Amino acid sequence: MKKLSEQLSALSDRTKKTEDTVDAVRANDHAKLDAKRDSLKASVESKATSAKEHAADAKTKAQGKRDAARTAIEERFAAVHAHIEQRQAEHDVKRAEHHADVAEQDACDAIDLALYILDQAEYAIIDAAIARADADALSSTA
Repeated sequence: MKKLSEQLSALSDRTKKTEDTVDAVRANDHAKLDAKRDSLKASVESKATSAKEHAADAKTKAQGKRDAARTAIEERFAAVHAHIEQRQAEHDVKRAEHHADVAEQDACDAIDLALYILDQAEYAIIDAAIARADADALSSTA
């Protein structure tokens, strides 16, 4: 990501180019306008390609993170289920009482994990909304 000063400098340069285009329109300089249009078309296509690549990369990274989280959660629940099956086979009252405590703690842990995941999802949603608003604001000024 560029620093603010670099972005402002780029904005200043871009503004100057836009002024040059307006001057060419006023002067009815067809050759200059054609050259500017071709240059802008190439720039737009390059930025569109870059944006698509960035989006694809972000999508791949997000999918990897979701897959890893899903696997970790499935492994945790598999361990809980295996523990439940083991518990059901035991008949000792003291052990059953202990296993009930452990099962309740596992349930609490699962709820805590679900709340954490929901917090992360809400954070990601808010972060995305802010990023979109910033992007839209920049787009409307460009």
